[in-house]
Amino acid sequence: MRPAAGSWDVASFTVVVPRISPKFCRNGYLRSGLVCTATAAPVKDAKATQRVYIFGKNKSQGDASMKNLLGGKGANLAEMSRIGLSVPPGLTITTDTCAEFHSNGRQLPPGCWEEVLAGLQSVEAEMGCRLGDPAAPLLLSVRSGAAISMPGMMDTVLNLGLNDACAAGLAARAGGDERFAYDAYRRFLDMYGDVVMGIPHHLFEEQLERIKAERRVSEDTALTAADLKVLVGRYKEVYRALGKVFPEDPYEQLRLAIYAVFDSWRSERADVYRAVNGIAGLAGTAVNVQAMAFGNMGPTSGTGVCFTRNPSTGERKLYGEYLINAQGEDVVAGIRTPEPIDTLERTLPAAFKELLDNCALLEKHYKDMQDIEFTVQEGKLYMLQCRGGKRTGTAAVRIAVELVDEGLISEDAAVLMVEPGHLDQLLHPQFANEAAYKGDVLGTGLPASPGAAVGQAVFNAEDAEAWRSSGLPVVLVRRETSPEDVKGMYSAEGVLCQLGGMTSHAAVVARGWGKPCITGCADLQVDEHNKVARINGHEIRQGDWISLNGSTGEIVRGKQPLAPPELAGDLGRFMSWVDKRRALGVLTNADTPEDAAEARKFGAEGIGLCRTEHMFFASEERIATVRRMIVAQTKDARLKALADLLPFQRADFEGILRAMAGLPVTIRLLDPPLHEFLPDGEMTEVCEALAADAGVTVDEVYGTIEKLQEVNPMLGFRGCRLGITYPEITEMQVRAMLEAAVRVIRDLGPSSVQLDVMVPLVGTAAELANQEGLVRRVAEQVMSESGGVRVPYRVGTMIEVPRAALQAGAIAKTAEFFSFGTNDLTQMTFGYSRDDIGKFLPVYLEKGILAADPFQVLDQEGVGELIRFAVERGRAARPGLKIGICGEQGGEPKTVAFLHEVGLDYVSCSPFRVPIARLAAAQAAVRSGGSKRSK
Repeated sequence: MRPAAGSWDVASFTVVVPRISPKFCRNGYLRSGLVCTATAAPVKDAKATQRVYIFGKNKSQGDASMKNLLGGKGANLAEMSRIGLSVPPGLTITTDTCAEFHSNGRQLPPGCWEEVLAGLQSVEAEMGCRLGDPAAPLLLSVRSGAAISMPGMMDTVLNLGLNDACAAGLAARAGGDERFAYDAYRRFLDMYGDVVMGIPHHLFEEQLERIKAERRVSEDTALTAADLKVLVGRYKEVYRALGKVFPEDPYEQLRLAIYAVFDSWRSERADVYRAVNGIAGLAGTAVNVQAMAFGNMGPTSGTGVCFTRNPSTGERKLYGEYLINAQGEDVVAGIRTPEPIDTLERTLPAAFKELLDNCALLEKHYKDMQDIEFTVQEGKLYMLQCRGGKRTGTAAVRIAVELVDEGLISEDAAVLMVEPGHLDQLLHPQFANEAAYKGDVLGTGLPASPGAAVGQAVFNAEDAEAWRSSGLPVVLVRRETSPEDVKGMYSAEGVLCQLGGMTSHAAVVARGWGKPCITGCADLQVDEHNKVARINGHEIRQGDWISLNGSTGEIVRGKQPLAPPELAGDLGRFMSWVDKRRALGVLTNADTPEDAAEARKFGAEGIGLCRTEHMFFASEERIATVRRMIVAQTKDARLKALADLLPFQRADFEGILRAMAGLPVTIRLLDPPLHEFLPDGEMTEVCEALAADAGVTVDEVYGTIEKLQEVNPMLGFRGCRLGITYPEITEMQVRAMLEAAVRVIRDLGPSSVQLDVMVPLVGTAAELANQEGLVRRVAEQVMSESGGVRVPYRVGTMIEVPRAALQAGAIAKTAEFFSFGTNDLTQMTFGYSRDDIGKFLPVYLEKGILAADPFQVLDQEGVGELIRFAVERGRAARPGLKIGICGEQGGEPKTVAFLHEVGLDYVSCSPFRVPIARLAAAQAAVRSGGSKRSK
């Protein structure tokens, strides 16, 4: 007998059980088959906070809406049970309990273990067997499951509940099938030793390979029951050799397995995965304890993983793999190369038909493509898991579009279904010409994750990280990947595996990250120790360039050329839905006509930032002219150099205005400190050449270099300070802009130009007023010289100094637009140098002092509050003030959502992030129920 949850504690009365056992109960519970004497006293009910939720055909306490509490896996198991699918019964320990476990010194909170035991009784009742009962042993799986899917990052234990007596009982219950029972037993010893006891997996693998060699067989399935009994003994020797004690008591096995799963929430690989994927704010992982369904009970049993649609292409067709006479870890770990799912129709036709029906029901119920794990036990199908499937960018867009066409979801839902990261994948380049490299194809594997990857071969995760941090693109080549390789996989351009299938660990993780991946290459032999791979008579050594085509599975010798992507087909249609819904405009940061044209192809609605200084480095002649201007010792000499520079600037501005004809273009006046354009003082030959070109002495060049050196140049002589000190610089740039605009208007008409002149680094209203007056004076001169051509233009400023944000009302009396330069605004608000933050940022992120890099994700609480304040004050002074952002964060989805809520008019980002910003803006509008954009 066992007590009900929370009903008693060891204290004052005696429970007498008629059978005698030398073993005594621990932790205040009685075990099936074990008899003890204990004293107990009533305690208050421990279920005031429910920590355990049961699911099964008789009762399911949770549902799909409870993912934060039950984790994705637990919530979906409960939901599948509720809608009538064949799900082995179980219980889920909540994510909140995980948080309590870690905050309580790795101990379950009071009453939790009793709730687990009570939930277990429900499982036992439905299954007709009991944990630890040799006559009718119940075996359990213990799995993780956070609110956000983290495939392979946390731990699992299968076949829990076995010991020598229960293994014999399991064989008897299976009609005397000892091979099945001892196959389950050896798997349990291996997995439990690895996950719970910390025994390296390879020690068990070595024993398995040893007995296969002794018996002269190549597959695990060829080992007999007698062989597996020997293997079980050898596995126990592995425990003893390391001083480990395998717990014979199934309840102790269960308790320690729950601890291990909770511990895996804080494993290095899980931490890395969350950091890479920006997963934050979760309490922890749930633990799902579920009755085992056995796929290793012979030829009428099996296990598999499938997707209701192709996760690489989005095609509406069942996609996945299975193994006959196997358990689930065999498929996902890539230990054996499985069979394609469509052949299951021939192998187990009744189970396949039921699987198809279940897949259709789940898609209709969840209104999304599903990732499903299943087991067939002697012909009966069991559904073990479902979740929204990880997919590539290509698949995400196609699935969203087709679900709309099938009437399952609305266009709004489709816009929310595709993640900004999916579009990022679609913007990755593909091979320029696949036909051209056919002579260099070394071999072919399974196309596990599409796209093109080009890099130098490395053979372990540590090398992948190190080489990538040095700026070298790498391809990670492995026999098979494990969750421990997660850092290396993230660092690599692509992943190549000798073993595994389309649903193995490498494939699932790579697809989720949009990285090309090839698995299951039978011709590939990887020698990780010597860092070499051999394929069809060719060798791939560490550092060799290789290319992977994840869409075809081709492994290609050398560094193959790539081509940029295009927006068309399903993506073009999807983006039309996006653009109908967003309130924020999306502009681009572009400094050349080529960048402007590229951004326009990606849907940019103008240029939010054109940095004039970037043009100065386009040729030796230009930078030499700029340097002459800087080292000029008189105003006349400086004016002459500026006159020589004007035609270059005018030509650049004209090209950009033509590329963006009809769309707004914001051009920033010169911003960086002048010393950035000068050579280092130790570059003697360059300094001597500059002196001769500028007509000054070498000493005068050195003197200018020394004078312009600054202790803190980012807070020094730059931005509007340059234009105020040397107004002739501003005059030249404004003249170049206006003359370029006049030329474009003459050719293309008056509506072809919308020019915004941006004054940088303003901190006071007087600074802007000084430069604004100069801009308007020069603009009028140019237009009067043009013979009547009028150029529509505005003068505004970049808000990047905290004082400017606080004085936004005063500045808006002059400024016709604001553009937040959040790179410098972040620097000055935090007091962090963007160039030096790398020295301490990793520590801050690891310790949780910062949730994200503030130069990548806008700090909403600090910098965001300055933005919010400046928007309110600016528009109070000038209703309808045009306001945008042009910092690095302008294309980051969380930042875009915040800026939509604050009421900005536009964001500006790099050309390749324009589609991402468009989607993020549309999603923000849909989630908020409409536009908050200022009219």
